Amino acid sequence: MRHSRAALALTLAGLAAVPAACFAFDPVAIRSSVDAELGKNYPQLDALYKDIHQHPELGFQETRTAFLLAQRMRALGFTVTEHVGKTGIVAIYKNGSGPTVLVRTELDGLPVQEKTGLPYASSATQTWQGKQTYVDHACGHDIHMASWVGTAETLIAMKDQWQGTLMFIAQPSEEGTVDGVSGAKAMLDDGLFTRFPKPDIGFALHNIPKPFGVYYRPGTFTSNAADLLVTFHGKGAHGSMPQESIDPVMMAARFIVDVQAVISREKPPGAFGVITVGAISAGEAGNVIPDTAVLRGTIRSFEPEVRQQLFDGIARTAKAEAAMSGAPAPDVDLHGGVDYKAVVNDAAITARTADVFKAAFGDQAQAMPEPLSASEDYSEFIAAGVPSLYFLVGSYDPQQLAAAKRRDEKLPVNHSPLYAPVPEPTIRTGVEAMTLAVMSAMQGQR
Repeated sequence: MRHSRAALALTLAGLAAVPAACFAFDPVAIRSSVDAELGKNYPQLDALYKDIHQHPELGFQETRTAFLLAQRMRALGFTVTEHVGKTGIVAIYKNGSGPTVLVRTELDGLPVQEKTGLPYASSATQTWQGKQTYVDHACGHDIHMASWVGTAETLIAMKDQWQGTLMFIAQPSEEGTVDGVSGAKAMLDDGLFTRFPKPDIGFALHNIPKPFGVYYRPGTFTSNAADLLVTFHGKGAHGSMPQESIDPVMMAARFIVDVQAVISREKPPGAFGVITVGAISAGEAGNVIPDTAVLRGTIRSFEPEVRQQLFDGIARTAKAEAAMSGAPAPDVDLHGGVDYKAVVNDAAITARTADVFKAAFGDQAQAMPEPLSASEDYSEFIAAGVPSLYFLVGSYDPQQLAAAKRRDEKLPVNHSPLYAPVPEPTIRTGVEAMTLAVMSAMQGQR
């Protein structure tokens, strides 16, 4: 078909008027471009990962970690604000008109002594609940931080292929609360979405002890969580004269066993629910029956009605144990610490991003049939009105897992002092997947 010169000029003018936002989106080609960038940047990301791994910090104490990340983001051209929610940082990069996309990483480690034997293992210590403790990135947040920085570097290098605003946030204290406030809530309370743009869409990732790859799920993705704190009050006495005591250790021991009947005999068998006691504090000497015993634990479920059933059962069981011993009523606190809602992934965002993952990763992108039993305070951002996708990246070589299975063993999981994600390609996969997710969101929101 022939066109006059005038018609051709009009056509070219029309093409010039088309917004630059209409970029062709080819997941395979974009992944290839991301890999090319990682070929240049990965050694620095690996060094950053190992540095952070060797120097972990606990919730709301992550000053060194936040400084390192803020420094990296400023060097990339982001506008960086520090000390948001105590130790959090917010990094903003504007690249024309378009949606605002949030990408979150966590900053904190765990009060755990690392036992991996890695050459870059942590021997760091900090104060936790008034005591000196070892600190370890046993949940893999150091993997997330390296992926977060790598994604920022890649998106800036490819900024001619997207338009919009990047909002990279580094959140403190995901692993727990201080005075009942988690890191996500602390950032929100400090004006995260009033001092800075409220995102149109959000993404976060987590490593998981599965084969290398990407894992996703629409709808409920994690459990809700609450802290359990029970204090039994008794009457102290000499260990050789138990008849003179009201023994709180006995009450605590019976409670730990009896409360599991709430799970096995009260909760519906098909509904997920967990009551775990992970810490006991009672006395200092073996020949002294103490006055009090304090139990700390965690409560997990998916459904609100099951959560309430567990709460009711815990309180009732604790009171019954005290009454049986003739002791005062115990103190039962189920609302003073962690109170995380379930992370619920947006169905439309998940579907669109899953198509991108499947195109780019093939069989290494898999839908998860069930939610995770673990919990996450990323749910605070979702509750604040940010439709999101929270997804996972596998951290183990399939051959490692197969060899462990042949030995009838299981490899360590998150929070174990032996947990050791394989940095390469876990970090690389995190950068690839997050970059693809962000760029597809920029397209899908137009």
